[in-house]
Amino acid sequence: MKAIKKSLKFIGLIMILLIIVLFRPTWTQHIKGDNSISVLEEVEINGSIHEIMIRGDDKDNPVILFVHGGPGTSEIPYADKYQDLLEMKFTVVNYDQRASGKSYHFFEDYSKLSPELLVEDLLAMTNYITERLGKEKVILIGHSYGTYIGMQAASKSPEKYEAYIGIGQMSDTIESEIDNLNYTIEKAKNAGNTDDVLYLQGLTEKIKNGDMFTPRNYVIKYGGATRLIDNPDGDNIGMLLSSEYNLLDVIRYNYGLTYSQNILLKNLTDNPLPSIVTKLELPFYFIMGKYDYMTSPNAAIKYFDRVEADKKEFITFEQSAHYPQFEEKGKFYEWMCDTFIK
Repeated sequence: MKAIKKSLKFIGLIMILLIIVLFRPTWTQHIKGDNSISVLEEVEINGSIHEIMIRGDDKDNPVILFVHGGPGTSEIPYADKYQDLLEMKFTVVNYDQRASGKSYHFFEDYSKLSPELLVEDLLAMTNYITERLGKEKVILIGHSYGTYIGMQAASKSPEKYEAYIGIGQMSDTIESEIDNLNYTIEKAKNAGNTDDVLYLQGLTEKIKNGDMFTPRNYVIKYGGATRLIDNPDGDNIGMLLSSEYNLLDVIRYNYGLTYSQNILLKNLTDNPLPSIVTKLELPFYFIMGKYDYMTSPNAAIKYFDRVEADKKEFITFEQSAHYPQFEEKGKFYEWMCDTFIK
């Protein structure tokens, strides 16, 4: 009888701890200062509840609106770790896109999820942020898949943005994936991993036909994702240990990631950016890590050359792969200040 009581107590304790981890309150670390801002909040944007994180030392500073990649890979759980320098001179806004991360809601109908809808969300988010922070324009930064959404938004409504910055910029998807595959095969050969070489070579025709992407676990394995930091996306333990995400949010992240990628990835090969955006009526910048083989710098510079604009610049970060804004955050901060702080 005593053994049964002890077991029931233990089970009860585990259930209580699970509930606490599942539903513990989430927040973003406070920034000191009379005019600072550090908020994590839910806001209805374009008919769907979105999670937004806004951080900065001074609300009067220029505003950066950051569009995360994926599809479905929220950057809120680790953003403040890497944007601490930026927060000194800019107010930085991160948001979880519809059906991603904390913006994934189990009982919401996502049957109409599409790149076009995410672009509409971004334009509506921009309107909300400019009004909320009293700005006429914001600096729009897209990362990876976020460049697919961000560049379309910049093309549709250039008047909303001071500039567009594409980090890990998407381009001709199939051309980029062939570059990524060839890089990964070469690195696998150099490492003497014959099984990996044979497996990757067997994917060549599917990738050339646009039927699949170079497997990201192999790109990560051979240094095409990060070089100076650990790959931050999909780190469930790291997300759980952040103040911004609880266990329920981690579960939502993983559900949203799978759902978003199943719906959205095919569009990248059917409708690559060069077929959608060929001109921008605002300054734009592509920032690429030299060793990025999630989104090929070679394909990106070919696309850059084709886009018409009065002012444009292609910048290579020599030590980085797919996350130059994090891997070389000091250099990125200095570039942002030199470019946008008057």
